[in-house]
Amino acid sequence: MSAWGTHTLADIAEALRDGTASARTLFEIAAAAHASDGETLNAYRVWDGEHARERADAADKAFKEGRDAGPLQGIPFSAKDLFGISHLDTYAGSPKVLPDKWSAEGPFIKSVLNQNAVLTGKTHQVEFAFGGLGTNAHWPIPRNPWDAKDARVSGGSSSGAGVSLIEGSALVALGSDTAGSVRVPASMTGTVGLKVTGGRWPLDGIVPLSPTLDTPGILARTVADAALVYEVIDASCAGRDMRDTPEAADLGSVRLGLCETHFWDDCPTDIATVTRQALMISEKGGATMLDAALPEVVQAYELFRQGSVVSSELKAFLESELPDWIETLDPNIAFRMSGAIDIDSGEIDDRRKRMDEMMKSADLRFADYDVLVSPTVPITAPKVKDVEDGKDYSAANLRALKNTCIANILGLCSLTMPIGLDEAGIPVGLQLMAPGNAEDKLLAVALGLEERLGTAWERLGPAPLGA
Repeated sequence: MSAWGTHTLADIAEALRDGTASARTLFEIAAAAHASDGETLNAYRVWDGEHARERADAADKAFKEGRDAGPLQGIPFSAKDLFGISHLDTYAGSPKVLPDKWSAEGPFIKSVLNQNAVLTGKTHQVEFAFGGLGTNAHWPIPRNPWDAKDARVSGGSSSGAGVSLIEGSALVALGSDTAGSVRVPASMTGTVGLKVTGGRWPLDGIVPLSPTLDTPGILARTVADAALVYEVIDASCAGRDMRDTPEAADLGSVRLGLCETHFWDDCPTDIATVTRQALMISEKGGATMLDAALPEVVQAYELFRQGSVVSSELKAFLESELPDWIETLDPNIAFRMSGAIDIDSGEIDDRRKRMDEMMKSADLRFADYDVLVSPTVPITAPKVKDVEDGKDYSAANLRALKNTCIANILGLCSLTMPIGLDEAGIPVGLQLMAPGNAEDKLLAVALGLEERLGTAWERLGPAPLGA
């Protein structure tokens, strides 16, 4: 982000408070970045420049009057277009505006807005968040900033979120994650993505895909930034700082579990090599690498391939709330939802019961290690032209979500962090997974790894497009 591109949120927050930066100047830098690359990258469904300037000026006025609403005051952020924002329409990736009720702000978005953060706009997404690549038949497809020659997908379903960070038009991006919809775009764009445990944060004010598996999430430029935003949003964090924990300060106390089953199967050599090199550096930094058996992974993936409960819950939601939207569905979305047609309520209840059993069993496996590690996305972000055919799309979509969906099905919390570039020059992410409601441990370990491995701008350098 130009002058602030290699500064953490904590650094920027301090500058806003000591007067060496202003919220208005920070936003104008963001606006200039969007003006420069916005038409190329297509991050936003709507850019909210005028309103953002007003919020930036209000944040500066509050600083001058000694009013400080929290660490995000004056910080530019983007929001996925399934979050209700009172003054903006919500489309959720569909071709027409949703009823007014879906513009009502929920507690998650309010927790950020109430800190006087500066909303830059609503980012593009896969229609009703049902896809891992980031394509959409109704809207311009966000372009992955790491390929200046060919248009590649940026990951979905929060497809514009990571792009907004690399573009430099936002310092934080809010998304949602049902099977990887925060972590996949974060991995493909070289940013950090955090999925919290299901049920930890409220879903009110968010257009649903699958209430059973949906979670709001955070995309940020560094693990330190993600941890700061997590602390702001999560009420349980009052007075605590993950950076002060032993795992963040010293990898010598960190146990990394390596599960060779599933996560590494069919992973391209270049992505596997980058991931294993990062783990070797972590070991040299003191972390202990342990073999991790997690047989529930195979069961979870098989359930995901069957549609788990997602397609059925989306079908039920559309039939109940938005029946007129069904006939205009993106063909890829309609095809995936069609798998729910012959699934009765008894089968859905059985799948939920199986997930509950797998969650309890998987939690017990973490007794011997702190986090499970794997490649986040075991494919290179495809070129848009290579996934235009429905069959090619389906195959790539399944592979993109292969590793991330496990955390959702097993009730884990999870984070991805950038660790390098593959042979095509596209970012590679390292996925960390921890038991449900172990976000503090997850973030502390990730902070320790970032300290050893370096930040995204140190490991990846600048993207060919964007900031």
